[in-house]
Amino acid sequence: MTTAADAARPRTVELEQVTDDGYGGKAAGLADLIRLGLDVPPGFVIVDAAADLVVVDPDSPATHSPAVRRYLRLVEAGATAVAVRSSAVGEDGAEQSHAGQYDTVLGVDSVDALADAVRTCVASGTSRRAEAYRGEAASPAPMHLVVQQMVDARAAGVVFTADPATARRDLMVIDAVAGLGESLVDGTASPDHLVLDADGRVAVRETGTPPVLTDVEAAAIRDGAVRVARHRGRPMDLEWAIDRAGRLWWLQARPVTSLPADLGGKDSTLAGDDHVYTRCNIGEMMPGAFCPLTASVSGYAIDHAMQMIQVVARAQPGYERPWLQVGYFSGHMFLDLTEGTALSSGLLGNSLEQFSTSICGRVVDELVPKPPQPFLRRLGNTVRLSTFALTAGPAVRRLGAQIADWEVPGGDARGGRGDGGGGRGDADPLAVWRQLEAGVELYCAVTLTHVRSSSRAAVAANVLESVLIRRAVAAGRGEDDGRAEASRLMAGAADVESAVMLAELDSVVRALAADGPAAERFTADQPGDAVAAVLASPDAWGVALRRFLARHGHRGYRELCMRDASWADDPEGLGAMMQVMVRSTLDRGGRAAETADVPEPASRAIRVLARLARGGARGREETKSRMALMAHALKRGYRHLGEVLAADGRLPDADLVFFLDRPELARVVGASGPVTGGLGSGGDRAVADLIARAGQRREALAYQEALEFPDVSVGRPVPLIARPPRETAGGEIVGRPASRGTVQGVVRVARSIVDAREVRPGEVLVAPVTDVGWTPYFTVISALVTDIGSSVSHGAVVAREYGLPCVVNTIVATQILRTGDRVRVDGDRGVVTRLDE
Repeated sequence: MTTAADAARPRTVELEQVTDDGYGGKAAGLADLIRLGLDVPPGFVIVDAAADLVVVDPDSPATHSPAVRRYLRLVEAGATAVAVRSSAVGEDGAEQSHAGQYDTVLGVDSVDALADAVRTCVASGTSRRAEAYRGEAASPAPMHLVVQQMVDARAAGVVFTADPATARRDLMVIDAVAGLGESLVDGTASPDHLVLDADGRVAVRETGTPPVLTDVEAAAIRDGAVRVARHRGRPMDLEWAIDRAGRLWWLQARPVTSLPADLGGKDSTLAGDDHVYTRCNIGEMMPGAFCPLTASVSGYAIDHAMQMIQVVARAQPGYERPWLQVGYFSGHMFLDLTEGTALSSGLLGNSLEQFSTSICGRVVDELVPKPPQPFLRRLGNTVRLSTFALTAGPAVRRLGAQIADWEVPGGDARGGRGDGGGGRGDADPLAVWRQLEAGVELYCAVTLTHVRSSSRAAVAANVLESVLIRRAVAAGRGEDDGRAEASRLMAGAADVESAVMLAELDSVVRALAADGPAAERFTADQPGDAVAAVLASPDAWGVALRRFLARHGHRGYRELCMRDASWADDPEGLGAMMQVMVRSTLDRGGRAAETADVPEPASRAIRVLARLARGGARGREETKSRMALMAHALKRGYRHLGEVLAADGRLPDADLVFFLDRPELARVVGASGPVTGGLGSGGDRAVADLIARAGQRREALAYQEALEFPDVSVGRPVPLIARPPRETAGGEIVGRPASRGTVQGVVRVARSIVDAREVRPGEVLVAPVTDVGWTPYFTVISALVTDIGSSVSHGAVVAREYGLPCVVNTIVATQILRTGDRVRVDGDRGVVTRLDE
């Protein structure tokens, strides 16, 4: 019979009776585990324990509070001790975990200890740390408590169904300690650490001797965790324990609250489960991770252009759908080599081996050749494609006028500094969006012209390399000697865009360095302030820098990224780079950086081929600059669209525009009125949800940037989990020779253009890849080593211009070498050797 006193005391609820989070997230999580059929220690919930603390009546057990009576039943059932844990409303929820904010009391073995434990846990709800966590203005949540039988644990720990450190949802992390898990939580024990891949294989194993868990136990933990995560529909953080008899118990289940958006949530459609993808080649043009808008604009344009090349060569009947030649996975761009094999099988003199080597620097064994087409069809395809490439001249000459005719929404057109201007409907989101869509179509045409120009350039370069390789082999030397000779002869092209650009910037730098006080002010200021001061100066260096930006302001690091500003719009980045150059020039005594002198070969045929190859490189650089110019105009337009949408209340801030793709932007532009608050019509609420996801994608970009991939993947590319060993056999890293010469120096590993700001004169620059934004640093370094690339990559071309030894396509240099290592770079053999200190 329930007395009035009982009604005033905290009620108790069996864990099995909990159906929602009304009794706190911890209780709800345990109830979920029970319903899934997983083993959970017996226990109950004290409801709103702060309302009336546990009452222990030593004279009359019948008047014990319900919590005490329920505890005594646990003891009668065999419990020797219980744990008392908080289960406050909001705790262990989807938004906040409250991990460690409230107290837990273990080893409770009497009714008096139970009363003390309840008081301790309830008091922690109003502690200073809990108040700071939830915010001073928020009132304490109702404090429910979970009382559970303790497990006599042989081992205990946690399992995350997504890696909280890398945000990868294809990995599972298990941390385990011997005995109770409290030593793991409070940091007094170093756990065994396992990382499992999507198939349950152990990818990382950091354990003591003997390990805490057997492989069978780890597999059982994984199986249970996968069941919970699938049931909850999100990554989970679970606590577990294994008792002395080997039985696995589940102690807690809560969502992982710290994750950004799924790193692969915006992945493109897989063209085929057995398709072979690579980061090679496209990784030079588009290094690192990119926002969804860049994929939807630049990735779309590249894919469209490559499909049109396939159409010309009759490898496919027409443009089919996006993401056939290019893939976008975990924020990174990939080429689909399998689709490219249709092209190689339909041409004369273009084998699968040659095709894969031209892209990846090696024969890709994973590629399956397509059946060769009949000779006459291959002949016709070869003529069609060669004619299409070699007649690119008129299309190249039209590019400048076509780009100039396109009106940039919101301001200045191309190049320059973009300080204003204006266009039609600049404040109308729909009008701006339509203008940008027209710009994307033009961008596709510009990109196709660049691909045609690149194909034209590759013809002479490939013939030159093939001839020199045959001659080297015939003379008893190796193929790499022939490649090195071809690389040397391809240097020295006059009026190459990147070389002209660097020469003009170097003239600005030397003018500054020649004036001691001006150089001192420039290097002492913040980079952006230093550039602003030079641009405002009437002196020679101010005139030179304004002229440089008018011609080359559209260039920069990752220049096809819609979010990354070009030099004209990035004074901080430009200034940091120029400061490094000024200091290096001062170290050289003001002399200009020297370029390589390339002697003419004795053979007339080789001289003709070399001149054609250099001319092709010049044309390719020109169209690449035009492509960057169109990208520069589009990124200014999209930035303006973001500002318009933010001013209209449709986006919380302008930068979020880059984390929506083009179809999603169409939805946002078409929505009526402010949507960021999640109010209004159902359609508006759907757009508000979309914008919230865009914010999570922005958080994910930094995690995507840290991902590394194998050079070739079959099926969906999966990021690497563990780095390769630091040492290689014999201390040598083998790549491809791209610029001749041998030098010893200290390594500077720069994974991004920001890292490159730390480079010192004479260092060996080791980078994943370089694009035109890195060019000014070539006046400072002594050699270049890259993970990917070829003899016609940007870095190789500029390195040859400056006589710098260069090794490309090492695949692993940035993973094996560290800043401060001393190495020998052999550009003749394509070998980097780490030296003893």
